[in-house]
Amino acid sequence: MKKYGLYLSVGIFGALGGMTRYFFATLLNYQGTLLVNLLGSFGLAFLTYSIIQAAIFPEWLNVGLGTGFIGSFTTFSTFTMDFYHQPDPKSALIYLVLSALGGFLCAYFGMLLAKLMVKRKD
Repeated sequence: MKKYGLYLSVGIFGALGGMTRYFFATLLNYQGTLLVNLLGSFGLAFLTYSIIQAAIFPEWLNVGLGTGFIGSFTTFSTFTMDFYHQPDPKSALIYLVLSALGGFLCAYFGMLLAKLMVKRKD
């Protein structure tokens, strides 16, 4: 029975994450995809290294937020299409570098912030 609760959590949070991504995409076009992918990189690292490792939330909420919400909030397929539809090669290269390097840096800073917060609680 527990497994079905996890599936339900992923489904509900996944729907919310997808709708949130759609909101940013319609509001900001391809910059919205870049923004959600950077926020998602930061958010997943922060969530993993603070909330999940500290076991603050129950498993269904961790799985729902990480796999469901952030998994559907960020998207590789939209990133690929936005990269393809850049107006020129220079813009495409900038978008690619900002997405890849920016995603890595956001994940790294999310992890650092989470670890700093955990140390302060100890």
